[in-house]
Amino acid sequence: MKQKEFDFETGEVLLLDKPLTWTSFDVVRKVKNMLRIKKIGHAGTLDPLATGLLILCTGKKTKEIDTIQAQEKEYTGTFRLGQTTPSFDLETPVDAELPYAHLTEADLQAATAPFIGLIEQTPPLFSAVKINGERAYEVARRGDTVEIKSKQINITAFELTSIDLPTVQFRVVCSKGTYIRSLARDFGAALGCGAHLTQLARTRIGEYSLSDALTIADIEALRPPRSEADLAKPPRPADNRRRPVRQGLAYYDASTAAAASAPDEKAPQE
Repeated sequence: MKQKEFDFETGEVLLLDKPLTWTSFDVVRKVKNMLRIKKIGHAGTLDPLATGLLILCTGKKTKEIDTIQAQEKEYTGTFRLGQTTPSFDLETPVDAELPYAHLTEADLQAATAPFIGLIEQTPPLFSAVKINGERAYEVARRGDTVEIKSKQINITAFELTSIDLPTVQFRVVCSKGTYIRSLARDFGAALGCGAHLTQLARTRIGEYSLSDALTIADIEALRPPRSEADLAKPPRPADNRRRPVRQGLAYYDASTAAAASAPDEKAPQE
């Protein structure tokens, strides 16, 4: 298949599949440096622990960012019932456990109905919402508390696509400004067992689909060749500095490493 020709300086709308643990800014910075783009921005933030469709606009197309951000969004993911966390996802450890085994599939399906339509939702404290000029997650990571005002959002679809307690897989179609982590919290509260988000992927923004998105490896393949002047420059010394733990993901990084190093319970013991 013939590779599409891009004109990033004039303007492109670029669809990316954001890698897990990368911030949206990480992606923008990586693409900007790889493709040597002067003007670039993203149309809608994804949390570091989310993957999926991230739209980048370059050149004159950056004028379309607000229009793209305002479009309807679709997500798929997983809730874990019976446990809550302060961040409503895996960024922070479990702070409470409640029984869930008594719940039936009918209970779970019925609990989705109140969340469809125009509803009031309170954003998570661990979010980029600004409070007195400061990001809410900065307040949360200091251990401080502050009141966040609710806002009206519109959820046009909330479907449970698979139920295997305590895990529930879902699909959500919603308006701009919807926090799926807050939906996890509120859904768990409605069931009386608590819940938190364990996996999230954005699959669509308006007519833009994740199925058409490029990976970071695809972007690397578009890297322009170095000029003769650049080739004549001496190579930069290797950067052997240890990468610092990403702020806000220390618990996730530690728990993931511990799980990876734990012995396989299914493996035969000698």
